[in-house]
Amino acid sequence: MAMTEQPADPAGQETARRASGDQRGPAPGGEGPEAAHERVNRRWNEILQETRVTQTGVQILFGFLLSVAFTASFKELEALDRGIYVTTVVLGASATGALIAPVSMHRFLSGQRMKDDLVETAGRLMMCGMVLLALTIGCTLLLILRFVVPGVLAEVLVGGVMLWFGLCWYVLPLGLRRRAARRSRARDDA
Repeated sequence: MAMTEQPADPAGQETARRASGDQRGPAPGGEGPEAAHERVNRRWNEILQETRVTQTGVQILFGFLLSVAFTASFKELEALDRGIYVTTVVLGASATGALIAPVSMHRFLSGQRMKDDLVETAGRLMMCGMVLLALTIGCTLLLILRFVVPGVLAEVLVGGVMLWFGLCWYVLPLGLRRRAARRSRARDDA
């Protein structure tokens, strides 16, 4: 059996629990208790879905970046813009590596009963890849806008977009996490 092909209810534990008279209902929030193997399987499936979404975006962006060096306009770039381009390509390659790494790890570790470690490491690589992707997008915008918009307006626009990414990708989720932790503590105290 492959690492990701674990049954959701091994040996009929849910059926046995119900037959024994354990009538625990769903936890607050509408979800029943989740066994450790169910949680790790769910988390792995979530990572796979997130990876599919981000891989597509980073690969398209990286392909675009690689093609820029072969355009006629590339020869007109100043030294600073060439430096931004090199930085952008390196960030894009790094983001691609981090976001594809969970797939490679899964291939190498399949069947080794290391799913907990795999999920933890893949989650960290996804976070790293998202930071690198945000930086790649920011540098790509900077490169394009410096070519199109005069003066410091390009930097101001890129700063605004990066602030937006920071709010949407990091501040909002962390705020929701804190709010959930406060609610959990309040339920525990009650």
